[in-house]
Amino acid sequence: MYRKYAIAAALCWLAFSTSAVAAGDEAADNFHLASVNAAVAYVDSETLLQDKNADRPVPIASLTKLMTALVVMDSGEPLNEWLEVLPRHKDAPNNAYSRIRIGSELRRSDMLRIALMSSENLAAYTLARHHPGGYDAFVADMNKTALALGMTNSVFFDPTGLSERNVASASDIVKLVRASIKHPQIGDYSTTRYYSARFRQPRYSLSYGNTNALVHRDSWGVGLSKTGYLTEAGRCLAMISKVEGKEVITVFLDSFGTRSPIGDAGRVKRWLTTGESGKVAGAAKRYEQQKNAQYATGSNGMQTTN
Repeated sequence: MYRKYAIAAALCWLAFSTSAVAAGDEAADNFHLASVNAAVAYVDSETLLQDKNADRPVPIASLTKLMTALVVMDSGEPLNEWLEVLPRHKDAPNNAYSRIRIGSELRRSDMLRIALMSSENLAAYTLARHHPGGYDAFVADMNKTALALGMTNSVFFDPTGLSERNVASASDIVKLVRASIKHPQIGDYSTTRYYSARFRQPRYSLSYGNTNALVHRDSWGVGLSKTGYLTEAGRCLAMISKVEGKEVITVFLDSFGTRSPIGDAGRVKRWLTTGESGKVAGAAKRYEQQKNAQYATGSNGMQTTN
C-alpha cells in the first residue's frame, strides 16, 4: 500500500515539475528586451524576477552617480554646506562641458540634486573634491561601499561616470538601488522634475530638467531614477517605479537608441501586468548580437563620446 502511494506521489511531483518548467519556459519566451544587459526585481525581494546577462560587468556611464550619492550620504557631511567649484585637478576622461562657473558656490544638497536629476558632471566632481580626505579618498570609498554591498562585478575610477572603466553588472546595480533608496534624499533628488540651482560668489541661477522622461509621468510612480550614456556603455537606466502597487527595480545597461530604455521599461510593466512584454525592433536585435560578440572577445572597440 505504501509503495502504491509513493509511486502516485512521485508521478504527481513529476507532472507538477514538468508543468512548472513549461510555465517558466513560457514566461521566458514572453519576455523580451532591447537592452543587452538587464535585471528586474521587486524592492522587497532579493530574487531577480527577470535577468539578461545580469552578472556581466559592463560600463555604466552616469549610473555611477548613484554610488556617488550613496557615498555622499554615508559620509554624514552637512547637506547645507556651501561647496566651492574648484578647477579640475586632472583631465576629465571624456567631454565634461558644464555651465557652472569655476569659483562659484552651491550647497552640497543642490550639487547632489543636479548631479542625480540632470547628470551634472561638474557637480559630481565637486562633491568628490569636498569629501573628507579629498577626491582619491572619495573614489576609494566608492569601491569600499561596492564591496560592502556585495557588488562583486563592480569597480569605480571616477565619481561622474565619464570613465568607461567604471563597470558594474545589472545585478550589482539592483543592489546599489536598494541601498540608495534607504536615503530618502536620493529618491527625492533623483526624481525632481525641474530645478533652479542658485549659486553665489557670484550670484546666478541655472535651470535643470530631469533626464528620465518617465519621471514626468505620474502614472509611473517613479521613486528613484538615474540615466546614463557613453558610447561604450550605450543607453543606461536604473529606476524604481510602481506596477500594480508594488515597487519594481529595473536596470537596463547598453540599450540601443535614445528611447530604448523607456521602451524596455514599458515592456517590463506590460510583462508584469499581462505576461507578455511585446516585441523588440530588428535594429535592436542586431545591435545586441554585435555587442554580445564584442563582449565575448573582451573588446567594445567603439569611439568614446559623452
